[in-house]
Amino acid sequence: MRILLDQSVPRAVGRLLAGHEVGWAADRGWQELLNGELLKVAEEAGFAALVTADQSIRYQQNLDGRQLALVVLTTNNWRVLRENSGLIADAVNRVQPGSYEEVEFPRPPLRRRPAPDRTS
Repeated sequence: MRILLDQSVPRAVGRLLAGHEVGWAADRGWQELLNGELLKVAEEAGFAALVTADQSIRYQQNLDGRQLALVVLTTNNWRVLRENSGLIADAVNRVQPGSYEEVEFPRPPLRRRPAPDRTS
């Protein structure tokens, strides 16, 4: 399947999608296109799915009649994406023309600052 990665997605995500032909919007000069136009040109170029971290796209675009599927990642944090690569691959493998798939990731643990030394 031909997959297009939006500029909001780290380039390394392409390596997580083994078995798919992956392209990048920025490599095609599409990084400045608005969402509706990006979906249109991606579809015309033969891409089957767009992977993005732009969570607002769901509310901005109607997928009725589209052949392009959307896979929306709830984060673009590379460490989180890398550690949950199976979730991304499963979502890409599940989508059908015109469908929408949101991939939610577990939140990384918060880093706590050490308590200040109050003995001085």
